[in-house]
Amino acid sequence: MKQVLSVLLTLFLVSCAPSASNPVAETQTLHVFAAASLTDAFTEIGENFEAANPGVRVTFNFAGSQALRTQIEEGAPVDVFASANKTEMDTLVTEKFVVQGAPQVFLNNKLVVILPANNSAGLTKLEDLAGVGLKLVLAAEEVPVGKYTRQALDQLNGQFGSGFKEKVLANVVSNEDNVKQVVAKVQLGEADAGIVYTSDAVAAPELKTIEIPAELNVIAQYPIAPLTKSAHADLGTAFIEYVLSSGGQSILLKWGFAPPE
Repeated sequence: MKQVLSVLLTLFLVSCAPSASNPVAETQTLHVFAAASLTDAFTEIGENFEAANPGVRVTFNFAGSQALRTQIEEGAPVDVFASANKTEMDTLVTEKFVVQGAPQVFLNNKLVVILPANNSAGLTKLEDLAGVGLKLVLAAEEVPVGKYTRQALDQLNGQFGSGFKEKVLANVVSNEDNVKQVVAKVQLGEADAGIVYTSDAVAAPELKTIEIPAELNVIAQYPIAPLTKSAHADLGTAFIEYVLSSGGQSILLKWGFAPPE
């Protein structure tokens, strides 16, 4: 009886084992490094891409574009890079991590001032950012949104006087590594105001905002490209095509981004 059971068990195990003609499908992981401001939109895009491509898993690394560029230079495995500025992408092209001519601008973004929901400082206009005692949080100057912010302040000098930028920067209590950290500080009430992308304000609807006029604002252009050492070049290209498609662009629009000009 034991011999019969042993034979039956062996036959059962053999029948369950994958054959050479019917192998178990392996999950392919696509590594996407993307600017922190893309967190909400790209998370949704990734879910849609996975649904349309069974067996594919998209993993994201969201951070400041300058930090992501450094990680790529240090050998981090990555298939696609989406930057919040051209500077970091151009550096990777020069260093041959990205092929010349491969980057494509896939969206535009602009700046907005965000305030806590209770707006305890009573801010109502851009001039208020120069008020004495205000607690302002910005992204650090090496972060794309931090650089854009300081460019906008240069332009606001012409509107509010040559000392405006210096007064605003004197109110900075923290320089953050990425835009999402700026949002978090304002949400937690640790700052009276912050300057972020419009898309970040859309993702945090409880916050109040002060608009920056178009003629004084700075337009951020975001490029995307596959990496030369991508382990999944075809998948990376397919992901970029989806981002550029009407479906991908509609998701970006929903999250407050604008189409590339």
